Amino acid sequence: MRFRRLWAVAAAVLCTLAGLLLGPAQLSAAATSGATLAAAPNFKAPYPCGQKWTYSHHAAEVRRALDFVRADGGTTNGTPVLASAAGTAYRSYEANGAGNYLSIEHGGGWRTYYFHLGSFSVANGASVAQGQQIGTTGSTGNSSGAHIHYEQLYNGVGQNIVINGSGLAYPGSYNQYSLTSDNACGGAGTPFMTWGSGIRVRSDARLSAPVVTTLSGPTSVRVLCQKQGDTVNAEGYTNNWWSKLRDQNGFISNIYIDHPSAKLPDVPLC
Repeated sequence: MRFRRLWAVAAAVLCTLAGLLLGPAQLSAAATSGATLAAAPNFKAPYPCGQKWTYSHHAAEVRRALDFVRADGGTTNGTPVLASAAGTAYRSYEANGAGNYLSIEHGGGWRTYYFHLGSFSVANGASVAQGQQIGTTGSTGNSSGAHIHYEQLYNGVGQNIVINGSGLAYPGSYNQYSLTSDNACGGAGTPFMTWGSGIRVRSDARLSAPVVTTLSGPTSVRVLCQKQGDTVNAEGYTNNWWSKLRDQNGFISNIYIDHPSAKLPDVPLC
């Protein structure tokens, strides 16, 4: 009995010392590390399918955030921000910090944050699906330029960011690492027919981008999104809008989409 009492006292002392040395945040992270892996949603990149963004981490950040900017020649400002997992979205504003920002409660203790938004795309308290547009990239609040400040938290504790089950690096500057999104790639898209023959599908909305495939004749396609790119002059038409094709995983000029509008209606921006 005496040995058991001594052991209990020693255990209590060790727990107290651990609390003093680690602090509550580290204890929380240590206590939940096993549950974190089991409970995590399959998070995806917070920007549209096919886009490549570079990212960095600033040492002054309070939590384990990463900041994302485009690295594929597209414009960061105004690009859609997508929910990285399904949940309930809550809108907030902080003038001298996060600016317009959204948090999404995913259940099981998980929450994600999206700071510095240019605008909101969903109502406060709305249920959102993975890949749904929740806002646009901006530079509101305490920000030196357009970017997506992104965080993953478990039970209020910032976690190292994991996308598609793989942890991301934490570089101190941009252009060391990049990530191509597969968020919403499986979406149905909007159906259209193409016209013409020998239409080249390119990896980006640029005439110099590599050709990924060729449409031999009129083809039924699904358009995921559209964006402005190089101006194309063909068949008596001029257009700088391009469509991202779901099944061909590339872009064609909207000239070759069988629709009278240069910018397709009801198709989101890439």
